[in-house]
Amino acid sequence: MTVSSSSFPPLCEKISHTSFFLRVVDLTILGLLFSLLLYRILHMRENDNVWLVAFLCESGFTFIWLIITCIKWSPAEDKPYPNRLDERICDLPSVDMFVPTANPVREPPIIVANTVLSLLALNYPANKLACYVSDDGCSPLTYFSLKETSKFAKIWVPFCKKYNVRVRAPFRYFLNPLVAAYDSEFRKDWKMTKREYEKLRRKVEDSTGDSFLLDGDDELETFSNAKPNNHSTIVKVVWENKGGVGDEKEVPHLVYISREKRPDYVHHYKSGAMNFLLRVSGLMTNAPYMLNVDCDMYANEADVVRQAMCVFLQKSKSPDRCAFVQFPQEFYDSNSDELAVYLGRGVAGIQGPLYCGSGCFHTRRVMYGLSPDNLENNGDLSSSATKFLDEDSLARKFGSSKELVISIVEALQGKSNPKTSLTDFIEAAQMVGHCHYEHQTNWGKTLGCLYDSVAEDMNTSIGIHLRGWSSSYICPDPPAFLGSTPSVGFEAIVQQRRWGTGAIEVLFNKQSPLRGMFSSKIRFRQRLAYLWVLMCLRSIPELFYCLLPAYCLLRNTALYPKGPCLAITVTIVVMHCLYTLWQFINNGFSVRSWYVSQSLWRILATCGWLFSIHDILLKLLGISNVGFVVAKKTTPKTMPISGYEPIQRQDDGPNSCYIHKFEFDNSCHFVPGTFIMLVNMAALASNFVGLQRSCCHHEGGRSGLAENCACILVILLFLPFLKGLFAKGKYGIPLSTLSKAAVLAMIFVVFAVGY
Repeated sequence: MTVSSSSFPPLCEKISHTSFFLRVVDLTILGLLFSLLLYRILHMRENDNVWLVAFLCESGFTFIWLIITCIKWSPAEDKPYPNRLDERICDLPSVDMFVPTANPVREPPIIVANTVLSLLALNYPANKLACYVSDDGCSPLTYFSLKETSKFAKIWVPFCKKYNVRVRAPFRYFLNPLVAAYDSEFRKDWKMTKREYEKLRRKVEDSTGDSFLLDGDDELETFSNAKPNNHSTIVKVVWENKGGVGDEKEVPHLVYISREKRPDYVHHYKSGAMNFLLRVSGLMTNAPYMLNVDCDMYANEADVVRQAMCVFLQKSKSPDRCAFVQFPQEFYDSNSDELAVYLGRGVAGIQGPLYCGSGCFHTRRVMYGLSPDNLENNGDLSSSATKFLDEDSLARKFGSSKELVISIVEALQGKSNPKTSLTDFIEAAQMVGHCHYEHQTNWGKTLGCLYDSVAEDMNTSIGIHLRGWSSSYICPDPPAFLGSTPSVGFEAIVQQRRWGTGAIEVLFNKQSPLRGMFSSKIRFRQRLAYLWVLMCLRSIPELFYCLLPAYCLLRNTALYPKGPCLAITVTIVVMHCLYTLWQFINNGFSVRSWYVSQSLWRILATCGWLFSIHDILLKLLGISNVGFVVAKKTTPKTMPISGYEPIQRQDDGPNSCYIHKFEFDNSCHFVPGTFIMLVNMAALASNFVGLQRSCCHHEGGRSGLAENCACILVILLFLPFLKGLFAKGKYGIPLSTLSKAAVLAMIFVVFAVGY
């Protein structure tokens, strides 16, 4: 309930990050790119056909930079003031928290346990929170770890709130040694809490290797005949907060769910699990707001819920109504997502950021299909929206569960959920998890997380903005959520391949930003922001552009302008490098970190996104469907480290040893990178020993210093592959991969020299 008084300061305000200097830099680079394209057009006839290929590649890069410039033109973010919340709000709204997991091997239960513990200990009334864990792998290990987690939570949550602990994921908090300056009571509680956490950690990790530890638990009989892709719906209330008064010693609800799966049914991967979470939480607690976090993204800021509520409650009655609040995805072991932070602020200055799949607070009424047109200025349903409350109509859209329909009516009307026992809804919750429940309903079409793409976040996000909603972006310091990146190598490339595939899928489905470009409900620049999903298509021009310098050296033809006009290309490269380097240094990262990021993104583009296009082509041809591969999560370590602030992101994280620890296998993903490396090395070697073609049939001139420097730059960007040629074990390129790349390189050299 909001206290209505204009005398109170706002709960949040939009902060502009517009910089005219950065606008000038962006436009200068854009102007130079257009100048280069114009130069190529004017001199196309004087040069080899390679100039046409270069022109097409550079046109793609110019288009991408144009989109990025439009996105970053008016960056902004919402600044919340959670300390003002208690003055303005008498009764804080409830929040349901969703944690999806799918594979106990690739997503170890101890990681899930730490994420859940960080959520249960947030600075928010415990009787207003409920945590739901969706286990798509139907693993007894996950359920067992949650049972043990709930026991430890009764120690951890009071400890965090008593001493106002900032980092509330125990595996990160206990990285710090106990400082002697603390008083005796804290030292005693700290040691006891750490001892209990170590017991929890050992018990959970031991259970993953010794199944006999689970045999004595009668509650695990439900999992006896269950298989990951063939089992009935399981809903278990792990812990129910029956106190319900918001005391600091209370622990929020914790519920385990696993939807029914059968081999003959399509389950829609993560989006299907999210919709099941939406239905079960609607039955049990029906909170008006929902937080979605990945199982490895722990809450790093204890006031994160209060920050989001500042935005929702401030904008609930404004014309610019907020559908969701997105926090940036940041990592404690990497800085690879800094570009996303800049672009997130850019889109926030238009119609709002894109839903990123984690670290996002949603509004239940929006996920149930409401549009801003269905609401009055005071937030109540408009007279034209009463059709939403017809139970027969709701049953056709949302399914046959009468209990769910009742909860949906209450949610649409903005009514609070009556306090009842969670166990009373277990049977109804099991019903809405059946495989056939969504048949002939609107789930995944216009309700909940949308289907038709493995990038369910992008698909759902554009569906919300198409209805006219806005969204908000909060980028607090310290970061609200922190996670771990996959190991550098196969896991990272496969993850990027899946994201790229899903992004391209969005371009071909009903939510495509290419459709209705001038729709009044979504701003034109917002559509351009969604066209950023085309970024994964840049893998083709990037692949060609990495090969063009080598081709020109072998063929002895010019790739870049000669004479004074060469300054155009040099200026573009130098300005872009200095611009991105400044962004990294300005955020506290090192030059090495910047170099690693540039190298990693080139590798991901040519080795990951390239196969995304392959997946889409096979899908369009009806040969195969797109799969969903769960990224392998790194098990957290609790060994003490030096210093007193280990909870901050490390400057380079795993990337600090990235050049030396890039992992390879015999997967086809590493063939393009190895091929690029071999081709550029062969071109430099041939130029060094004078094996180039001696004649040139075009007026554009011969290859020179610029082409040699470009080959060296490509090799520096693909340096892990060069080191992989000489390393052994998982850090060395397998012979099978090297052989395939070598054959391709030989064909390329023969073609370049003899064509």
